[in-house]
Amino acid sequence: MQDLPILRLKPKAEARAIRHGFPWVFANEVVTDRRTRALPAGSFALLEDGERRAMGVVTVNPGSKIIGRMMDRDPDAQINSAWVADRLRRALDMRARLYDAPFYRLVHAEADGLPGVVIDRFGDAAVIQPNAAWADSHFDMIAAALTEVTGVTTIVKNASGRARALEGLSDETALHRGTLDAPVPVPMNGATYMADLMGGQKTGLFFDQRENHAFSARLAGGARVLDVFSHVGGFALAALAGGAKGALAVDSSAPALALAEAGAKASGLDARFATRQGDAFATLEALAQEGEVFDLVVCDPPAFAPNKEALAAGLRAYERVARLAAPLVVPGGYLGLCSCSHAVDLTAFRTSCARGIGRGGRRAQLIHTGFAGPDHPQLPQLAESGYLKAVFYRLNA
Repeated sequence: MQDLPILRLKPKAEARAIRHGFPWVFANEVVTDRRTRALPAGSFALLEDGERRAMGVVTVNPGSKIIGRMMDRDPDAQINSAWVADRLRRALDMRARLYDAPFYRLVHAEADGLPGVVIDRFGDAAVIQPNAAWADSHFDMIAAALTEVTGVTTIVKNASGRARALEGLSDETALHRGTLDAPVPVPMNGATYMADLMGGQKTGLFFDQRENHAFSARLAGGARVLDVFSHVGGFALAALAGGAKGALAVDSSAPALALAEAGAKASGLDARFATRQGDAFATLEALAQEGEVFDLVVCDPPAFAPNKEALAAGLRAYERVARLAAPLVVPGGYLGLCSCSHAVDLTAFRTSCARGIGRGGRRAQLIHTGFAGPDHPQLPQLAESGYLKAVFYRLNA
């Protein structure tokens, strides 16, 4: 067995969940003596249970509530460039089977065996989010392995967001390798999206909604469509590619809407596409006052409940979205509502949506429930890996 420092569970700590695949070790579960607290953030250790039996190699961050993340259940595993490349090859093999073009989420953190690492691929470019201390300190190794496995020539380090703050990491985004002087065109669901890899939200595009975009496009033939919280034209461009008569994209970000307009032009859909900048809630209220109605309305807001403490307020916000959006749908039309809050489970989200639709004076049939696409796999033992929910209703009155 290799010579690594020890991270040991307390004698009464529950080791069963970890043995059965749960990937995190919380700080209150381990013996945090002086040696443990002195371990450098991002280093590796051997996890032992309370009986001193080896459980695997973990990465350690004494400054985080998640003090240990399981890297490999083999206590003899060597976490090096070859190990990272092997995980990347496994991830690539699945995506290559799923998609005919290299535009997808290549690595979905723990679910792909690379804790805290998110990699989105945009053809010959990739964006890496190192959201755990080990990934931040070993970023060069991950980037080199990514180039070796995929052949990408441009790599962006996107080191921003709440997850990094919880790990005690700095907030920075930089071009690590290659050149990038314009948004990257991304073909998806018959449309072209423009992804700003350096200055856009998250990694520049939300690949997770691909399957839900496709479903909404099935409802969009000949329809007038409203896409609220549109970002770079997510549901609107897919709907137009699916035969919508026209689409209005609403977002508070002028740069995002400019990218949406560029995507519509690149797709040859700009004649049927319009944008409206403004606060989503205020715009929904204004459209109602203007007497506007649509055959299909989709609302894809940011995470209103990023943690359990924000759950109650988040559910009220989702209800409000549904209440304001429902009156804008024609009788017999369709309403799609989305949540990317992992703290909100599907039942609670559906309940908030149904309550909002009812308070908006409408009756509905739930016709479809969607989730993130298969390039965002879920680790069954980790609920946080399955965060996205999309529900579609037919409004009958």
